[in-house]
Amino acid sequence: MSPDGPFDKKLRRLRRDRAAAGGSGFLLRLMADELLARLELVTRPFAEALVLGGGGDLAARLGERGLAVTEADTDEDRLPLAPDAFDLILSAGALDTVNDLPGALIRIRRALRPDGLFLAAFAGAGSLPRLRRALRAAEEAEGRPAAPRLHPQIDVRAAGDLLTRAGFALPVADAETLEIRYPALATLVADLRGLAAGNLLLARDRRPFGRIGFAAATADFEEAGGTVERFEMIHLAGWAPAPGQPTAAPRGSGAVSLADALKPRG
Repeated sequence: MSPDGPFDKKLRRLRRDRAAAGGSGFLLRLMADELLARLELVTRPFAEALVLGGGGDLAARLGERGLAVTEADTDEDRLPLAPDAFDLILSAGALDTVNDLPGALIRIRRALRPDGLFLAAFAGAGSLPRLRRALRAAEEAEGRPAAPRLHPQIDVRAAGDLLTRAGFALPVADAETLEIRYPALATLVADLRGLAAGNLLLARDRRPFGRIGFAAATADFEEAGGTVERFEMIHLAGWAPAPGQPTAAPRGSGAVSLADALKPRG
């Protein structure tokens, strides 16, 4: 991915500001809950944490645990992170719209102190199949050509490879399938806006759908198949290298579980 695309960084920042002002949506709270639940598996103490990309009330909840918390945007070109500045970095629902994700992960790893922990969550490949179909129905109803309206998504294997390339020790990437029932298409759209997860692609059809297109999308989404939408949540975990750490098992061996990877060393 290039730092100059495919995502509109200015629009990304604007939508995250709006999402933060409107309060965290259900999906963002779900990701934050899971990150904190995984953090509970770690018995070692943390003192200074960085929350990247907002994360709803994640920073406040970490503060309640006695941590000194810093919040920052995920603008990968402007991450003024000093080396060894934090012993914990968390990100909820943000890294999937970073142009230079490999570079951002390297900067995150460098900002961690030795044996510091990085945890992240975002929606990955395979998410939102019902919404994608509904958007195609809207395009057909209005006679528009097919256009990318949802950004490309990262699969779990690629996410794990990126952690390894960034130099994390004991990198772990796993996926969780969630099926969430929505009463209406508008409810799903509101939830995605709360995550600042609208279309951020630079090359995209900016025109909103008209009444005919919106009606077609709504009818398609809410037809007899129900209003259940699927999300493939990708979870990342990695440690900053430190002397005495165990090495990761070979891919596919199944010898290192997420719970084991989150245990403190030493």
